[in-house]
Amino acid sequence: MMEGQRRSQNEEGPTDTCGPPSTAMVLAAGFGTRLGPLTDHTPKCMVPIGGQPLVEHTIGWLRRYGVTKIIINLCHLPDGVRKHFGDGANWDVEIAYSLESQPMGTAGGVKKVSHLFKGPFFVWYGDNLSTCRLDRLWEFHRSRHSAATIALFQREDPSQSGIVELGSQDRITRFLEKPGPHEIFSTWVSAGIFVLEPEVLSAIPADTPADFGRDVFPALLAADRPLYGYRMSGDERLWWIDTPADLERVQIEWNRRRPS
Repeated sequence: MMEGQRRSQNEEGPTDTCGPPSTAMVLAAGFGTRLGPLTDHTPKCMVPIGGQPLVEHTIGWLRRYGVTKIIINLCHLPDGVRKHFGDGANWDVEIAYSLESQPMGTAGGVKKVSHLFKGPFFVWYGDNLSTCRLDRLWEFHRSRHSAATIALFQREDPSQSGIVELGSQDRITRFLEKPGPHEIFSTWVSAGIFVLEPEVLSAIPADTPADFGRDVFPALLAADRPLYGYRMSGDERLWWIDTPADLERVQIEWNRRRPS
């Protein structure tokens, strides 16, 4: 089920191979159970950070880098998100919603609306807060002729993330989601921010839950498809908000730093 779709001058036509993608998928269908009881009545993506819902920061950041069409998938308590953002006009974007009766997973949610992607597009995990430079990410992706490029961030404890092994020119040679204590081989982890070419959609099974870290990225590597990692630099940040302690820490740090 899709809501909020409309045709406009911003709707994508033929792919512009030079300019950055103008379309992004924000994944916000999770239940956020580790943040309970806060998320019993509030979607995780609507948890306030610095006085604004988490996903509102993401929408503003995407718009800053030229994204004008955003698809948000929803499952848990979707009405609050739709009521707050509507069609996106107040944020100078066009927002469409994909409603899932049961979570389809990170990749399954993208596959469900695959008909909306006519060229390269961004994917952003809606439960993270980041200042990733999407212009740099896009230029890196183009320069490598990559099928999929994953923004990477160094995390001291990578056990709750997808970790990567990098080869020549930062081509990813190995990807492992949430490694066990004896499986950790890297502290470079997926930031939950990607650039994907439409060809990646064919690697996602239809009408069934699927995950990028557990299913799609390993399948691309097994097929020897070009998968690259963009290493975020010191002026790019990523904040995880998985637990109440994470939320408290992020609130304090965000209020102190407040990116311009």
